[in-house]
Amino acid sequence: MEQDVESPVTIRQPKLPKQAREDLPKQLVDKEKSKRKIQRYVRKDGKCNVHHGNVRETYRYLTDIFTTLVDLKWRFNLFIFVLVYTVTWLFFGFMWWLIAYIRGDLDHIGDNQWTPCVNNLNGFVSAFLFSIETETTIGYGYRVITDKCPEGIVLLLVQSVLGSIVNAFMVGCMFVKISQPKKRAETLVFSTNAVISMRDGRLCLMFRVGDLRNSHIVEASIRAKLIKSKQTKEGEFIPLNQTDMNVGYDTGDDRLFLVSPLIICHEINQHSPFWEISKAQLSKEELEIVVILEGMVEATGMTCQARSSYVASEIKWGYRFTPVLTLEDGFYEVDYNSFHEIYETNTPSCSARELAEMAARSRLPLTWSVASKLSQQGVLDAEEQQEKSVPYGEEQAERNGDIANMESESKV
Repeated sequence: MEQDVESPVTIRQPKLPKQAREDLPKQLVDKEKSKRKIQRYVRKDGKCNVHHGNVRETYRYLTDIFTTLVDLKWRFNLFIFVLVYTVTWLFFGFMWWLIAYIRGDLDHIGDNQWTPCVNNLNGFVSAFLFSIETETTIGYGYRVITDKCPEGIVLLLVQSVLGSIVNAFMVGCMFVKISQPKKRAETLVFSTNAVISMRDGRLCLMFRVGDLRNSHIVEASIRAKLIKSKQTKEGEFIPLNQTDMNVGYDTGDDRLFLVSPLIICHEINQHSPFWEISKAQLSKEELEIVVILEGMVEATGMTCQARSSYVASEIKWGYRFTPVLTLEDGFYEVDYNSFHEIYETNTPSCSARELAEMAARSRLPLTWSVASKLSQQGVLDAEEQQEKSVPYGEEQAERNGDIANMESESKV
């Protein structure tokens, strides 16, 4: 007895060339696009997904060497830190050994009648140790420069000045890198999803932000930008075009007092880029919303910036955020376990433009409009009849006057 058994071997469809893909039906093309991985402009952790290639003017990085060192990764920064100090010590150690070699101090080791440039310097290792003691101002007291060596005094001055410059540069670089407020942004959190729902009778796009630390962000402000490619009327294609989204700039709601989590609201009106986007159309759009939170760190006074983004699949239509703030005995408590949670709510699936048009039509009652039309038509008909009746009356009066005159003339 034969049985149908599914074969474990799967036949892979060959990848079609670009011209063949353009000839496919629209449904197949949309299905192929949906399978493609979404390419972000800004990742969820705030890092920009942009790489600079074919930069020929690399000398520009050296003109701002301090910023270049600060922007390096920690492993390269530490390597350069150790390398600079080691090279400096080795160079000046070689110079001290060279002075002793030229003066002949190495040939008079142990001779009490000979005055060397540096006491107890008997080789390159001791010269290297003396260089470290001089630059770091340790001064153990065993190796000491004498006053019979003018070239050693000049070298001592040069090493002291250059050593101070190296210390200021490298220590300053490490201090700036350690005190960078990038890690402060790790405790500024954004909701995983953005939502679209009704608020005060208007369709709004919302997302939530919060601060996990007790030290607050001073002068915090929020911005949002829509990243979407567009084509102008002249046919110019603008990739990743940036459009501002109003999150309260006119009313001051973009300036935050970020003590507890806040829901940032963008009203979808005629000035919004989402004005003509419906629920069905949103899932087909290739767009990204980049949100930027800026402020000063209360502890250091340095400016901090936290970023995140939402692609079309992370914008949930018809949802709201779960409340996280509760009133306890004498204080408010924030439950961050519910920070990313959302719940479904009744929301029209049409666009904000269609919703506004339906609301405008619903404000005009049908009975009032029909009655007003009929009354206006009746007034117009009466005016037309009056205009027609006035000339006829005047003509009739003139004829009656002419007949009376003729009768009076005949009697005479």
